Amino acid sequence: MTTILLARHGQASFGQENYDQLSELGTIQAQMLGQHYATTQRRIDAIFTGSLVRQQDSAHHFWKRYEPSMTANGDSVVPAINLDEPAGYVLPQFDEFNHKDVFVKSANAAGNRAEISTDMAKSEMPATRLAELFDQAMQRWHAGDNDQDYIESWPQFHNRTQQALEQIRTKITSLGLGHDSTVLVFTSGGVIAAITAQLLKQGSQTAYQLNKSLVNTGVTSITLKDQSSRLLSLNEYSHLFSEGKRFVTWR
Repeated sequence: MTTILLARHGQASFGQENYDQLSELGTIQAQMLGQHYATTQRRIDAIFTGSLVRQQDSAHHFWKRYEPSMTANGDSVVPAINLDEPAGYVLPQFDEFNHKDVFVKSANAAGNRAEISTDMAKSEMPATRLAELFDQAMQRWHAGDNDQDYIESWPQFHNRTQQALEQIRTKITSLGLGHDSTVLVFTSGGVIAAITAQLLKQGSQTAYQLNKSLVNTGVTSITLKDQSSRLLSLNEYSHLFSEGKRFVTWR
């Protein structure tokens, strides 16, 4: 039975011009996961990521802490994937949905960035107002009534995430990994939520609610056996408590 670990990337640079990069805290979170898996001697046979910078960097910071610690524990680690060769481990199917496109095409903003900025400027609590606007935008995207407006509609995104899981199956076979292997995938909250909702036979609204609860570097476990997939655990983030609750974030 193969285990797939779907890890959300570390905290990104929310509120910055370039969101697609890890914050300082995000780097630490990925390192903490690597240290935790090394300390508990959880063997990782292969690592994959989406093509986004925050996903790839999370994998690299994880490995930099994981590999030396495992070696120090007397367990030689030889992964099936070389992290110095992105062509071997980057799977764009695990990229997050285009949150900027979803946001600007919300019902209130009508696709106008200027209106969003004006709306926030009028608010006494801009951060809270931003969260409200984004929630409205997500509800619109998930509802399915305006699919033609988006670069990638929810149904298209959902189908892509299912293809991503199947691609992992193919990679496991091509790499010759055993049935007891463990594969770690650094991806994003929307991808994990969509895959999880499908496994639970639930729809888009469940996926959205799941997405809002997923912690940075939280890990969701899936088991693969023959052609079936089963959810084993959801959003496990005990590694972040090793130095206090302040490392638990959702962005």
